[in-house]
Amino acid sequence: MQKASAERAEFKLVGISTRTNNAQIFESDPSTNKIAATVQRYFHNGLAERITNKKNPGTTFCVYTQYESDVNGDYTYFIGEEVTSFDGIDTEFETLTIPAQHYAKFTNQSGPMPQVCIDMWQNIWKMSPSDLGGERTYIADFEIYDERSLDHNNTELDIYIGIANPL
Repeated sequence: MQKASAERAEFKLVGISTRTNNAQIFESDPSTNKIAATVQRYFHNGLAERITNKKNPGTTFCVYTQYESDVNGDYTYFIGEEVTSFDGIDTEFETLTIPAQHYAKFTNQSGPMPQVCIDMWQNIWKMSPSDLGGERTYIADFEIYDERSLDHNNTELDIYIGIANPL
């Protein structure tokens, strides 16, 4: 897993969300794994195709935001695409604005989904602030799935972790 420092300007997303926590996402019972259910709903119902004003069609953002506390508390999981404007957005969708902030950006070695994503997060959760490059903000962390993730057996993705007062 490669790490880089990154700054991102504010950006807008349109998609759907659910409220969950890390204890629920690792349960084997599909009825309690809210992230898997949300991802399935998003892709199986063709929701991405119905989002208007897409900035980079086909690039999916999975965001962890509205943290109750930290990695151990509840948070909102949001899946969608970046848009240039919220104008004319269908009522079935939610909107999310990610503020400008500094990030630690992680990129994985190509591998099978969902294992590459799970492995990345488990490594990130073990990192100290000095490993990350500063304290986590818990404002918005996100994964980006683009053309590098089309082959689910050889997926490469980026995970951005919000950092306050970078070291």
